[in-house]
Amino acid sequence: MQKAFKVTLTPNHKQEVLINKSIGCARFVYNHFLALKQELYRNRSKTLNYNACSQRLTLLKKEVEWLQEVDKFALQNSLRNLETAYKNFFADLKKVKGRKNVGFSKFKKKHGCKQSYKTNLTNGNIQIIQNRLKLPKMGWVRFHKSQDITGTIINVTVTRTSSGKYLASILCETEIEKHSQVAQNIGLDLGIKSYLVTSNGEVVDNPKYYRTQKRKLRKAHKKLSRSAKGSNRVKAKIKLARTYQRITNLRDDFLHKLSTRLIKENSIICVVHGACRRQDLRVANMVKNYKLALSISDAGWTKFVTMLQYKAFWHDRIVQKVGTFYPSSQTCNHCGFINPLVKDLKLREWFCPSCGDRNLRDVNASLNILSEGLRLIAKSEGINTAGVSPAIPRLFKTAAVGIPEALNACGELVSPGAIQAQIVEAGIA
Repeated sequence: MQKAFKVTLTPNHKQEVLINKSIGCARFVYNHFLALKQELYRNRSKTLNYNACSQRLTLLKKEVEWLQEVDKFALQNSLRNLETAYKNFFADLKKVKGRKNVGFSKFKKKHGCKQSYKTNLTNGNIQIIQNRLKLPKMGWVRFHKSQDITGTIINVTVTRTSSGKYLASILCETEIEKHSQVAQNIGLDLGIKSYLVTSNGEVVDNPKYYRTQKRKLRKAHKKLSRSAKGSNRVKAKIKLARTYQRITNLRDDFLHKLSTRLIKENSIICVVHGACRRQDLRVANMVKNYKLALSISDAGWTKFVTMLQYKAFWHDRIVQKVGTFYPSSQTCNHCGFINPLVKDLKLREWFCPSCGDRNLRDVNASLNILSEGLRLIAKSEGINTAGVSPAIPRLFKTAAVGIPEALNACGELVSPGAIQAQIVEAGIA
């Protein structure tokens, strides 16, 4: 299984210069061959594949001598990225109208976009000893060691951030130690007031890191806008970038810890499908609401669910997606009555007109999301759920799905090959 380890490099001045040269040469090669492909198509209606570009790159390195100063893999990977961008664009053209989200390749800029290059492992040109990383044509570079890097190295991507730091993402083929199997299932209702509410009644507060750092951001922006060119403008720009980076780090740390805990404690996690796909949730439309735009952007729902998905893959868990338009908040989790009045976001709790049960908005939604997620899992496994009401999960006996050697509701081992899921309504033998 492939896993990336991200570390912060501390290169000396000579190494910094070489990293910057490598990034610049990779950008130059990408832009050169993008212009060449465009011109060739415009004049002859033909294009160049990766092999043809690679042959021309050999000739280009003889003409432009400073391309020989950097790692050859950085230039070749730049060509591969260009080829991938072309393939993604033409594959996206075949999609249904309204689902297209991949544009045509653009020229890379020196400022305002990601500055990085990638190098591959071959003949031991990349090595790690304690807190030192060996890179081609650069030698040994020190880095801050925050975790043990295990497995076989595949490639390394070196990035220069806008704050002036250098990061290395080390991709390794490694074995991940999986969490022990559990039988608990959970539903999640993501929100703004509370970051999420679980079907167990747990409420996780929204840290709102952007809002808490807003005063520092305003101060840094003001200092940058008042700085004249040639004075301390560069320092002010770096300080502003570091403030933004701190917000990102705080948010990522919160999301990683929360997603890891949920994956460790639960076997099946049910979330709204729209939280996993930006176009289904219509986040772009939601952000147009100026009252909620900042809070929605600060929440990072998509990143959180992405973390849940790949960590579930690592540890044999299941993340079940529920449809965006499923009325989780409006449906009573006891009798299934749909109350249209609950569309009003100000209504935080309500009594069901049918059964009279008191429902807390977010808890009720998470319970319904869990029930609907389990129903979809049973349906995908070919189990007949006809006539089963959308009652709360405690009315069901639920076996872990797709998890080897898992325990069912009765505490017995489930053989995934023979029994994938079993849902029986309470009170029915």
